Amino acid sequence: MKNFLLIGGSYGIGSGIVSELLKDKDNFVHVVSKTEVENENKQNLKWHSYDAINDEFSLQDLGIDELSGFAYLPGSIVLKPFLQSKREDFENAFQVNFYGAIKNLKIAIPALKKSKNSSIVLFSTVATIRAMSFHTVVGSVKAALEGLSLSLSAELAPTVRVNVIAPSLTNTPLAKDLVTNSKILENAISKHALKRIGKVQDISKMARFLLTEESSWITGQVFSVDGGLSKI
Repeated sequence: MKNFLLIGGSYGIGSGIVSELLKDKDNFVHVVSKTEVENENKQNLKWHSYDAINDEFSLQDLGIDELSGFAYLPGSIVLKPFLQSKREDFENAFQVNFYGAIKNLKIAIPALKKSKNSSIVLFSTVATIRAMSFHTVVGSVKAALEGLSLSLSAELAPTVRVNVIAPSLTNTPLAKDLVTNSKILENAISKHALKRIGKVQDISKMARFLLTEESSWITGQVFSVDGGLSKI
């Protein structure tokens, strides 16, 4: 049985990754989040009630010794003009997206090193390589996360692979305010070469690929899953 640990996998993309991983009966998925994850497959799924950013916990608390894969899902979207952005906006975004990832990576990496070919998947944004107004907060913090991932991929090779998924706008609860605004949604769709925004499955299927041995010769990469927005 292969153990996977998802931080914040109770809804949206995280819930999609849970479903993808559970398609393989040899996978066991642990989810650490404040909200209970809902999935029909309860046999190979265990929810652990923690605030993964603020609470202290160990893998021993979760009954985990060895990990095949780890994904950090918590994120935030702060969109406002730079001159209206406060220092607290940046600090809060770094706390959720960056420092929370660091804290949980330190917990997971010793167990990941026990596996022969384990994987870490983190999440960025198209705004790190596509210039977009009002994205200074999220673009800054996710660029820092990409830098962390690249350095970690060198430090942890060849035992642990580290990759990043950088989506464009995706229909998730986190993006509710954007996808439910018809004008914003119409404008977003028009900018994508494939003329739609992302679906949870678009991201979760890529995450499953990167978390499993199907991607055993891939590390140190940032994958743009963005309907072509970053290139076209």
